[in-house]
Order: sequence, then C-alpha cells, then structure tokens
Amino acid sequence: MNLRTNKNALLPFAIVVTLLIAITSVSCEDSPTENKETETVQPLPPPPPEPTMAYNIVIDSFEVDTGVVLQNQGLTHILPKYGISLTEIYNMTNKYDSLFDVKKIKTDQPYMVLSNWVDDTLKKAEYFIYEINKIDYLVYHFGKDSLHAYIEAKPVDTVVSMSGGVVTSSLWNSFMDNDLPPALLVEYAKLFAWSVDFFGVQKGDYYKVIYEGKYVNDELVGIGDIHAVLFNHYDHDYYFFRYKAHDTLQTTFYTDSGESMQRALLSAPLEYTRVSSKFSHSRFHPVLKIYRPHHGVDYAAPLGTEVVATGSGTVIFAGYSGGAGNMIKIKHDVGDILTKYLHLSKFGPGIKKGAHVMQGQKIGEVGSTGISTGPHLDYRVYINDEPVDPLSIDIPAGDPLSDSALAEYLNFIEPIKYSLDSIPAVIVQKQDVDADSTLME
Repeated sequence: MNLRTNKNALLPFAIVVTLLIAITSVSCEDSPTENKETETVQPLPPPPPEPTMAYNIVIDSFEVDTGVVLQNQGLTHILPKYGISLTEIYNMTNKYDSLFDVKKIKTDQPYMVLSNWVDDTLKKAEYFIYEINKIDYLVYHFGKDSLHAYIEAKPVDTVVSMSGGVVTSSLWNSFMDNDLPPALLVEYAKLFAWSVDFFGVQKGDYYKVIYEGKYVNDELVGIGDIHAVLFNHYDHDYYFFRYKAHDTLQTTFYTDSGESMQRALLSAPLEYTRVSSKFSHSRFHPVLKIYRPHHGVDYAAPLGTEVVATGSGTVIFAGYSGGAGNMIKIKHDVGDILTKYLHLSKFGPGIKKGAHVMQGQKIGEVGSTGISTGPHLDYRVYINDEPVDPLSIDIPAGDPLSDSALAEYLNFIEPIKYSLDSIPAVIVQKQDVDADSTLME
C-alpha cells in the first residue's frame, strides 16, 4: 500500500523529536556542580625565602665566619687563614690607605669574613668586613680580577627620649644610675659651661633632659640633638632650649626668657680636682711666706690635665714669665676682657703670640712651673684692666633674641617646657631594687 505523507501532519512530530533531542543533549552534559569532573587545583609554590643580609651583602652563598680582633692582632694575622696572601693584603691596604689606616684597627672590634670554598680543603675570603664603630664599617672586597674597598654606615633610627634624675653624690653617678649614656652627660655639661660649675654641684640638685638617641638594631649607639634641658642648682632653675630664629643662620640655645646661653667666658678652664686657693687681695703665699694679693683662682689638677681657652680671642703672650712659669695671656673678642693661665707644663699646638683661639680650644696643660708647690692652674680674669674674681663675676651673655623673634620663641618653647617640667626626677637606688624612689617635683 502506497502511503503518502502529509508534510503538515508531520510537523508537530518533528518539533517534539527536536525538543526531546535537545533535552537529552542537555541532560547528558556534565553538570557544573554535580556531573562535571572536578578539576585538580595545583597549590602555588611557596615564595622564595628572603635573602639573608649582613652589612648590605647577600651572604647565603658564602661560608660565614665572625670574630673580634684580638690583642696585637691585625689583618696579616686574620686574613691568611682565609687564603688571602700577604701580597694581596699589602696591595689592598696600600691602595686604600687614605680610606682607612689599618693601624687604627682596635682590639675587641667585631669582624666578619665571607668565603667561598676553592676545593675541599681550602676556602678563600671574598669579603672582609670590620666594624670601625657601632655605626660605620669597612668592607674589603677581594674580587677575582680587582680589589675594592669602601666604608658604609648601618641604618640608624633616631628616637626622642626624656629623662631626669637627682644628684646624690655626683652628676656622673646619677646619670649612670639612670642608665643614661656618658656621651649625653658630656653634651649636657657643655650646655651649662657658661653658667654652672659642675664640680660644685650639691646633693639634691636635679636635672631633666629631652634628647635624641641614635639606635642601631635597638642598641643605643650615640646621641643626636639635645632639644631642651633643665638643671636645678641651689633651688635655681636653669632652662635651655634649642632654637633657630628666622633672622639667624645658627641654631643655638636660649633660656626660658630668650637670653642666649652662650657667654663670653666659660665658668672654668679645665676639669679640676678642687679649688686650692681663691681670689684674695691679701693671701699668705705658701712658698714666699708673705702676705700679698692673689688675683686668681688656683685649680688643683693632675699634671698634664688639658687647659682650654675660656673665651675666643687672640694670644698676646705665650712664654715663660718668672714666678708665673709658663703663662698664656688672651685678649678676648667680647668686651675689654683679658685672661691669664699660669704654671703650665706645656703649650697647646699652635699656641703662640698672635694666634687666634676659639672658646673651648686646648691651649696648654697643667704643670708646676715657676713658683709653685705642686701641679695646678692659676687662672686670672681682668675686665677693663681690673682683676676680678673668676668665681663670682657676672659673665656677659651673647646677643639676645630680637623683640619680634622673642614672641615667636616663647610660643615655640611653651609645649616643650611643659613636657620638660612633666619629667619626673627620680633618685635611683641600685643597691636595693625594692627601695622606694624619691620624686622631686
């Protein structure tokens, strides 16, 4: 039987078949959540380790040896053990003698040697690093084709610190009891050289200071700027603040009233043991056994103690002068002031008539020349050709701030002074860690 197909009749059927095929096709595809085969995600490789650094050199590939310089030890004792010949040492040190003098290598200073193995039995240094001080270090690089040397500095962090303490025996002991660096005491004392004689401090005096500490790897290695200080001496407050006025080129220190801390003369020309004789118009002379004027102050001090010029000026005499022994006269730049320094054992470098000296410059050493019973300095001051007592004169100050700068300065120091006053001055009793500290407000 011949069947004839009606195309219109077949159309619904074709549509159904097409839909079924589409549905089947979709159902057969991998489901993104159920049927799709799970892909294996490879973990990212760990990041490479940070290189190990020392003295700004990557040291991972080197054999590292460290040590300290022993007594009477130099490069010729250290480097041959690491395959560096005496010729190489000579060539290196001679080439860079102006960079660093190897004679200045000090006992107990640390060093590091970075070496490579030449064979199973011999390693040869490529770098030798020597710490000149806590900050600076010297690097010798023994390259294959050349020798090279340089000096670098470790990264230094500057931290502003505040501290205070009370004098119970000496200013030095108080600073040490408070774990303050000796360098800070030196700078602190310099600030008061015009106004306070620190050999005359008394028990109960107290101090406060705001200063910058220099740190390398959390170790204090030096002192930066001192920002503000207070010293209470005989119940009198001495304040000094670091400041640079807009109309000046120099940063200096001023009092809390705006007066310059710098004076025409230092309070004393040396670090002395004691005042053995004071200014007098009639003193019994220990050698001549007669009464006569002593228009100076005798500072007893060990032979050879450094004597400095108490003010800037011109040397108008330097030589031997009878009973005065070796003597120096200085005519000072400020006011009509003349100072004399008697009984010196020797003069400082370049000290002769006509030489100009700066305040604090070494001019000689303590001696016992002339008529003298022992090592001491006889120090004399003349103003307008009249002798004055060095221990009681009111030494003129430097130029004060101008009226326009003074108001700005007082505003500048107000918060700093508040911080300074807020620092507790504590008596540290290291012998008894449980003892109560005494606070002086």
